[in-house]
Amino acid sequence: MTQIKISKIKGIIDRRILINYQIDKAVLENYLPKPFKPKLVNGKGIAGICLIRLKDIRPKGLPKQIGISSENGAHRIAVVWTENGKQKEGVYIPRRDTSSKLNALAGGTIFPGIHHLANFTINEKDGQYKVAFISHDGTALSITAKETNTWNTESVFENLDCASKFFENGAVGYSPDKNNFDGLELKVYNWKVSLLEVEHVRSSFFENESIFPKGSVKFDNALLMKDIEHEWIELSKIKN
Repeated sequence: MTQIKISKIKGIIDRRILINYQIDKAVLENYLPKPFKPKLVNGKGIAGICLIRLKDIRPKGLPKQIGISSENGAHRIAVVWTENGKQKEGVYIPRRDTSSKLNALAGGTIFPGIHHLANFTINEKDGQYKVAFISHDGTALSITAKETNTWNTESVFENLDCASKFFENGAVGYSPDKNNFDGLELKVYNWKVSLLEVEHVRSSFFENESIFPKGSVKFDNALLMKDIEHEWIELSKIKN
């Protein structure tokens, strides 16, 4: 089958929740495929889940009226790697889940990376957020959180500004395909994050002790972004 590639996709991030964990360096080093290595903050690796609702998604240059909307979840690990003799940074995305049948069918063709079709449950009102999904293979996540101005003093980041800069610099992501890592860059026109206080969070991926042994994972913080205009830009593949 001929693969169709769209190099630039434009739209709106209607809501983006970044759930972040601190993880033992040795565990991530064992899990990550080459050429990726964990990017560290105060000796800890950083990983998590991005819960993102996209709207008006369409090829750049086309009207927003033809755009599509979807709920999506991406498991992310902050990484560094060497490319053409230079150190790069971004995120390795071992898994993507989506509410969109189009995204699931077109993953790896129109959209970089494999997308798993999942059922999302959303309840958002007055600064309260309940978001959950379960995929066809049982991969599941749920979070209950509310907007706050209080920083988690147990975080490996000094404050919100430090965390914001860290994740803004992780705009490049690579996802595994059959023989390569598909690359995508998130270009945000107006980067702005705020804090969430998490009342409950469960992740079947980060609670899988065959990958992450007991005691190697600790919740760090959760961030919120709303109404962000952006582009997704396709990058050259990295061979695995």
